[in-house]
Amino acid sequence: MEGFDFSSMTRPELFEFEGISMVHYFTDDWENVQNFQARPDDILVATYPKAGTTWVSYILDLLYFGNTAPERQTSIPIYLRVPFLEAVIPSLRTGVELANNLPTTPRLIKTHLPVQLVPKSFWEQNCRVIYVARNAKDNAVSYFHFDRMNHAEPDPGDWSNFLQMFMDGKNVFGPWYDHVRGYWKKKQTYSNLHYMFFEDMVENTDREVENLCSFLGLTTSSEERERITKNVHFDAMKQNRMTNYSTIPVMNFSVSPFMRKGKVGDWKKHFTVAENEKFDKHYEEKMKNTTLKFRTQI
Repeated sequence: MEGFDFSSMTRPELFEFEGISMVHYFTDDWENVQNFQARPDDILVATYPKAGTTWVSYILDLLYFGNTAPERQTSIPIYLRVPFLEAVIPSLRTGVELANNLPTTPRLIKTHLPVQLVPKSFWEQNCRVIYVARNAKDNAVSYFHFDRMNHAEPDPGDWSNFLQMFMDGKNVFGPWYDHVRGYWKKKQTYSNLHYMFFEDMVENTDREVENLCSFLGLTTSSEERERITKNVHFDAMKQNRMTNYSTIPVMNFSVSPFMRKGKVGDWKKHFTVAENEKFDKHYEEKMKNTTLKFRTQI
């Protein structure tokens, strides 16, 4: 954000909260978050940070409101159209306030909370939940660059330091491993959860949008899907001030853009051979008791 003095904003400290690492920006409104009253037609987008949240949020917004309220696309930033439920960010209304005041039906809401901390009313109301997962290596790289430019996050230090923290689960919103596995397990007993993979979306966005429509019970023409796919192309979203987060005051775009590359396999430019071997061994241990499988290249 132009003219914002980043030196005046001290980075938050990480602390243990409800069994995971957190910062106060996501716990300051905790009681209201936990007591949030979901409605049966609410749609919750859940992800680990930097796994494709904004991408899927924008797809949903276009699917539901692209034709009926086109002015939304050019005048309201995505973080106001799809509020971040647990967030308490300086100069913005709280996520809960934004969600409660959404004029749309359905309400589109996003969260990074692990499955066990999602407000109970979403499950009680049988809301549709869309979870997006991204392979751990690319997710770690993206999170590292995000933490470098986002002053609402702790300082990540250098890459090797950050990677170790990622492996130890000492990132905001806790361990990646528990997060992706938690929702995968929930999906086995909760039929209204659609589990998506970032890699599948990069490989074939149209197919994934079609699968999403099928889950949501929406009928869209191939022309409509083509239009949406074009709008949500990474380069288009990166240039779009309503989707690229350039209007939010806590992110320093001179360090790194919010939307950096959106690719699969960028981790190869960051991991050393030794880091990769160590990571693979650790990953195998952490993920041995799950049927969940990821692709680190396509």
